[in-house]
Amino acid sequence: MSTVLPTLRYSAEHEWIDDASPAKIGISQVAADTLGDIVYVDLPEAGSTVTAGEACGEIESTKSVSELFSPVTGTIVEVNAEAAENPALLNEDPYGAGWLFTVEVDEEGPLLSAQEYAEANGGELA
Repeated sequence: MSTVLPTLRYSAEHEWIDDASPAKIGISQVAADTLGDIVYVDLPEAGSTVTAGEACGEIESTKSVSELFSPVTGTIVEVNAEAAENPALLNEDPYGAGWLFTVEVDEEGPLLSAQEYAEANGGELA
């Protein structure tokens, strides 16, 4: 069963967000496990803006290509170049080294608590 970290909040599209400023965003272990071996990630550029609920990138695995959705509206501060160069980090450590980008949040989209996300997606709280 996939791990869900209780210290994060989650979007229905399987992205997580922390409460830092700027906020760090990644994909959940539920998403990483469902996708399988991730081989490519296309991330938004630093300085660009993202809108909550809208696609802002792509994640490609050996199984499929999935859009990456932003859980918030705001400006991208930093992109994780290491994850872009080594997409396997999203499978190996989705809540740590596999983070995707940080964003200065202007507005949040609808977010789930860790408990709500785990119950809806068959995850297990860590």
